[in-house]
Amino acid sequence: MEILDGAPGSGLMISLKRLTRRQWLIVAHDLLVTAAALTATLYLRFEDARLVERLEWLPQLLVGFVPFAALIYFAFGLHEPKWRFTSLPELLRIIQASAVLAVLLLVLDYVLVTPNLYGTFFFGKITIVLYFVIQTALLGGMRVAYRYFREARTQRRVRHDRATPTLILGRAADVEVPLRAIESGAMTNIWPVGLLSPARSDQGTVVRGVPVLGGFDDLEPVIAMLRERKTRVARLVLTPSALEPGSGAESILVKARRLNLAASRLPSLDETGRTLQLAPVAVEDLLLRPTVKIDYARLEAFLQGKSVVVTGGGGSIGAEICDRVVTFRAARLLIIENSEPALYSVQEVLAGKEAKTRITGRLADVRDRERIARLLSEFKPDIVFHAAALKHVPLLEEDWGEGVKTNVFGSVNVADAAKQAGATAMVMISTDKAIEPVSVLGATKRFAEMYCQALDVETARIGDASRPHTRFISVRFGNVLASNGSVVPKFKAQIEAGGPVTVTHPDMVRYFMTIREACDLVVSASDHALGRDRSDVSVYVLNMGQPVRILDLAERVIRLSGLEPGRDIEIMFTGVRPGERLHEILFAREEPSVEIGIPGIVAARPTRPSIDMMRGWMTRLEQGLAREDRDTINLVLRDALPDFRGEAA
Repeated sequence: MEILDGAPGSGLMISLKRLTRRQWLIVAHDLLVTAAALTATLYLRFEDARLVERLEWLPQLLVGFVPFAALIYFAFGLHEPKWRFTSLPELLRIIQASAVLAVLLLVLDYVLVTPNLYGTFFFGKITIVLYFVIQTALLGGMRVAYRYFREARTQRRVRHDRATPTLILGRAADVEVPLRAIESGAMTNIWPVGLLSPARSDQGTVVRGVPVLGGFDDLEPVIAMLRERKTRVARLVLTPSALEPGSGAESILVKARRLNLAASRLPSLDETGRTLQLAPVAVEDLLLRPTVKIDYARLEAFLQGKSVVVTGGGGSIGAEICDRVVTFRAARLLIIENSEPALYSVQEVLAGKEAKTRITGRLADVRDRERIARLLSEFKPDIVFHAAALKHVPLLEEDWGEGVKTNVFGSVNVADAAKQAGATAMVMISTDKAIEPVSVLGATKRFAEMYCQALDVETARIGDASRPHTRFISVRFGNVLASNGSVVPKFKAQIEAGGPVTVTHPDMVRYFMTIREACDLVVSASDHALGRDRSDVSVYVLNMGQPVRILDLAERVIRLSGLEPGRDIEIMFTGVRPGERLHEILFAREEPSVEIGIPGIVAARPTRPSIDMMRGWMTRLEQGLAREDRDTINLVLRDALPDFRGEAA
């Protein structure tokens, strides 16, 4: 019951005015049940003259007792829950409220209406205990009966002709989530006919009326058994516990393809925060270590109410950062993108989220210094995420000048514009290829990192002590699964075309992570950079886990497509391409790492040249670009990056 300041009883009156029609019906039901329970108790406990005596006093008792019961029910909130969702917490409230009323009767019997006044006890202890039992049974029984009625109707509804007989895979704790969603109607056209759980303790049990028929290894026997019972399973739904490393999900998907079963996954509750929706099981779900536990409350506290700019917002990484910015309730978002289709696409996707963030998209190229400066000056962002870049190693080895223009000078333009606009932070998306670089991509990204580091130091040195200076940080990570141009979509396309699947070298190894995890950790690093414990950290490296051999990855993708490597799909080795190396590294030899207390992120402390040295190198880069002289460009990059091992054209 809500209590507000003001005249006595004003809080109760306001609460009563806010009751819905459904809640008024619940209140009326509970008060009628209270009167009925007290009356039934007297009829069951007494008879003859003793019953007649007490029935004479019953009207006066109910006049005082029922209003008091109403106050107790309001205090325990019995009118609030919907009966169709009655559960143990609601039943516990009923027990507590009934206990309070029983104690009230005990007080009346032993203190206010003692044998000295009435001649004997009006109720007696046995009668009060009986009342407590009847009251609890009547209040809770109707709720349980209503829930049973609704669930029975739901079960009939989910078994209609259009509903798909479905097996749900996962531990009981995970399986209950989709079962509740099916019961409530949030998930439709699914008829759960059985469960498969990896936990021994779940075997032989029933979860919300659906039996556990076996473990994951029993998929084929269970399908056959259900077919004998005239139930043809057509879909599998995998919960998060069914996709954990070592759970056998890969084998399940291979069997599902062989049995012609559609397979869907149920996202974890942390992934979306929205209504549960089934999604296709992607190869990427099975290829990685367990993802880092993200502190989503911290990310929301960091982004909520902020004004954010994302450059390259139509690309894979940029679009995901935009999604996270909107999910964590930023006030405004400006998406800068030089591709019209990509900008339109990301805006359409974000509009579907129906978020309160004000989203603006502008066509612009980060190479256009004046336009970028004008856009950021007008928007006045709090945070700038710089994801615009050219990233394909072989292409940049050929068109090296374009890489320098975008990755170096485009980054410089964004950093300078963020500083002039008074942004709190500019976050540059970098790559593990920037460490001891051997490619144009790695060298240009490392050069841009160094400029941001130098600008971070310079801005702090000459900054105004009355307000925080703009922080410039870089976040490095490796390959992102399912991003544009990444290896897994390429393998899928080659398999659909009948092969062969091309791998550059049998010993080629790479680090991988999902787009969602990478972008969440980028935001986490940004929060750290602006926190009290940031120190002088300006380069962050994401923990990529264990490296993956590309040949093993190709073979797994082929098997998950229901085919056999070497028999159905050939694997062909094409040779290492210019600018590639067999093994990527996360830290340079002269680059110490520092733990920052955030899972999945460590800080790097690379050498930091002065801003004057950076500007001198940039002048020489401009001269080399003007003459299209790659030798000059390589000389400048080797001067700035002594560990750069790229070759001159």
